[in-house]
Amino acid sequence: MNQILIGAQWGDEGKGKIIDILARKSNIIVRYQGGNNAGHTVKFDDEVHVLHLIPSGILHPGKICIIGNGVVIDPEALFHEIKVLESKGVKVHGRLFVSEQAHIIFPYHRLIDALLEESRSNGEFIGTTKKGIGPCYADKMARTGIRVGDLRDLPYFRHRLALVLKEKNKVLRRIYGHRGLSFKKVCTDTLRFRKRLLAIAIDTPSYLYHAAKKRKNILFEGAQGTLLDVDHGTYPFVTSSNASVGGAIAGSGVSPTLIDNVIGVVKAYTTRVGEGPFPTQFPPVLMKQIQTKGGEFGSTTGRPRRCGWFDALIARHSVRINGLNEMVIMKLDVLSGLDEIKIAVGYKLNGKTYRDFPPSSCKLVRCRPIYETMKGWKQDLTAVKRWKDLPLNAQRYIRRLSRLMETRIAMVSVGSKRSQTIRLTNGK
Repeated sequence: MNQILIGAQWGDEGKGKIIDILARKSNIIVRYQGGNNAGHTVKFDDEVHVLHLIPSGILHPGKICIIGNGVVIDPEALFHEIKVLESKGVKVHGRLFVSEQAHIIFPYHRLIDALLEESRSNGEFIGTTKKGIGPCYADKMARTGIRVGDLRDLPYFRHRLALVLKEKNKVLRRIYGHRGLSFKKVCTDTLRFRKRLLAIAIDTPSYLYHAAKKRKNILFEGAQGTLLDVDHGTYPFVTSSNASVGGAIAGSGVSPTLIDNVIGVVKAYTTRVGEGPFPTQFPPVLMKQIQTKGGEFGSTTGRPRRCGWFDALIARHSVRINGLNEMVIMKLDVLSGLDEIKIAVGYKLNGKTYRDFPPSSCKLVRCRPIYETMKGWKQDLTAVKRWKDLPLNAQRYIRRLSRLMETRIAMVSVGSKRSQTIRLTNGK
């Protein structure tokens, strides 16, 4: 079975754990978009691994992992991640491949990213990680990017880099007052990784096509979430790529006709990192309580995540955009102990009620949530193994989310360990 796993909120939904579970029955795991601005945290054999570029399936011996053409690659970050994994006894050699069509992040991308964010006025910050992701994707769209496969032809690579860096230095000097970057240094630093990068570079669309025809099970994993999708998220407070289902197709080169299942992941509440509208955000005291209990701090940035009540409008938006067949609910255990739990079922704006997610951030920022309140539960859920052993109020909450999202619930997570996962049959 070929499956795509999608974050259905603003990222950080806990996809890493579900990828880890699904990877056991997959032959190939593909990362299809984003860069090292994302982080998947996986607890494997009682050790915590944070992966930024490499698919989480690398932790399972014998699985093939692919970084697709839709990913932007910082070679230094990639090989540092490989080094860390190998130091922990994870075999990477012969199991990890990158697309020759993937674009490379250069020092000028990181520099421009940081300078641009720092130049923005208060209230206009995007919340970028300053890792060069956005500028690299911008070059890709402007057709001035440099791809992994370009490193095979050294004269061509040097020619392309010289042309691009000449233009980047104009921007750095004239707009930001920066002295610019040395061609010799940028070229030399990049070529340090050339041999190792080309050793794992392949024609990934061809590889995946033939694997699918041989009925290999392929799992596609993305970074971030649908509400950070550059087209379907809360623009401009989004990432620079398509984190939704379309990104899996374009970012891997696999036909949609080869996909059997699309799975969404949401938390039992809502979080987001960085700037942008967030209608259901908690008041400060509850925010701190959930941040602490849920460990809501970014695995890439370390920044505390903003937390809020479950927003059914954004989740249903994700179901519709991605055609989600089923949903996984994460961190249900974090809500234990609350007397009441709220769900946003609509928005109010200028006296009008909205039941669907508005396409405009300038409208969303002025919306006020319409809440439905449910009774909470006091029991600790972390040892619960079966649906029937969940408190009745927790069961009611999950069923209500399923109805509001208009999709079935496949799994409920009650802790970070793989064993702390309740599998549901027919949504219950």
